[in-house]
Amino acid sequence: MQTTIEPARAAADESDMANASILSPSDTFVHRHIGPNDDEMRQMLASIGCDSLDDLIDQTVPADIRIKRPLKIGEPRGEHELLLELKKTASKNKVLRSCIGMGYSDTITPPVIQRNILENPGWYTQYTPYQAEISQGRLEALINFQTMVSDLTALPLANASMLDEGTAAAEAMFMARSIHENARNTFVVAQDCHPQTIAVVQTRAKFVGMKVVVMPPSEISNLKSETQADVCGVLLQYPTTDGRIEDYRKLTEAAHKSGAIVVAATDLLALTLITPPGEWGADIAVGNTQRFGVPMGFGGPHAGFMATKTEYARKLPGRLIGLSKDAHGNPAYRLTLQTREQHIRRDRATSNICTAQVLLAIMAGMYAVYHGPAGLKRIAQRVNAMAASLIVGLEKLGHETIGDGPVFDSIRVKPGGVSTKDILTAGVKSGFNFRDFG
Repeated sequence: MQTTIEPARAAADESDMANASILSPSDTFVHRHIGPNDDEMRQMLASIGCDSLDDLIDQTVPADIRIKRPLKIGEPRGEHELLLELKKTASKNKVLRSCIGMGYSDTITPPVIQRNILENPGWYTQYTPYQAEISQGRLEALINFQTMVSDLTALPLANASMLDEGTAAAEAMFMARSIHENARNTFVVAQDCHPQTIAVVQTRAKFVGMKVVVMPPSEISNLKSETQADVCGVLLQYPTTDGRIEDYRKLTEAAHKSGAIVVAATDLLALTLITPPGEWGADIAVGNTQRFGVPMGFGGPHAGFMATKTEYARKLPGRLIGLSKDAHGNPAYRLTLQTREQHIRRDRATSNICTAQVLLAIMAGMYAVYHGPAGLKRIAQRVNAMAASLIVGLEKLGHETIGDGPVFDSIRVKPGGVSTKDILTAGVKSGFNFRDFG
């Protein structure tokens, strides 16, 4: 069979071959990826009554939001040329060991997970598993994630991931209000929660007219009776942002007596060693799973999680994977809950969340499978032992660690005889980033 090649396409192919070994602007994004050619664009513009692309932009994009100058992106580059330029720019970054904490930790991605999931397009191109018939592998991997979260938090119901810890906390706030049929409008946040979580909760509350009160946990039980009557929920950090492990049982009892929902923002690795939130009375647990084998990625977002009690199943945002039997009696995974109202009836939605971190959730779940319960506990014990050794060493050097209770892996230090600024500067020179508490 004879094949005819259009002259323009043939010329382009010859140009590509001729420039295969040199940097050439002929291999640009427009050349490779923009679909409509000039004739097709003329036909489409004629169909919608526009004379040109500039005319189309003038009719659709308001002039007051348009940039008055050309974008500073330079001349068109070939793909290979652009990658070299980006690599040169990236090489200017100085990558330090991060000791900032706040829910992010260095971790090791097992090679089998990196190669077969993170770098595998069969996994990393997946998103929403609407068609359960052809998504059984993904659904099984996600129910594994749910089971891991449920087991570690000691709460029976977990969803198939959230965007990150901050947004999960904000969704828990809305969930607490929804449980009270929107009759309560105040959400109390412990002062020792991660700062980014507090900021996200405050931002999300602002636009729905909710009131956020940030205060020390010790003062939460002393709220005025009229304020307590309006509190839908309380957010606690466990362990706290500066590393302390607090006993929240009494606070939780007091919150429940006033009718408030208790939300625990927590660390799954720490929960292999400390009492899980479900066992000391928390109604909802949130957090992120970054330290379960997911690279930090310049701060996220990473797969968040949310777990709760069975009675709040219909208030749970996001997606919930369940197990049924098909027509032949075989096990079949399906989307049990995905809060359809968020897509088609926004006024009745229990949540506006429609984003899950499927790839990173699957990685975190497989990290737990790879190590197993005993392996996760060993990792946690090693991390905790290293923190304890650091405390001893710092105290021998004359520095004071703040807080006299137990810690898991984060330590707040008051330097002895040295300024905080000098320590931060020396840390950077030595390749470490530390968090400045002010």
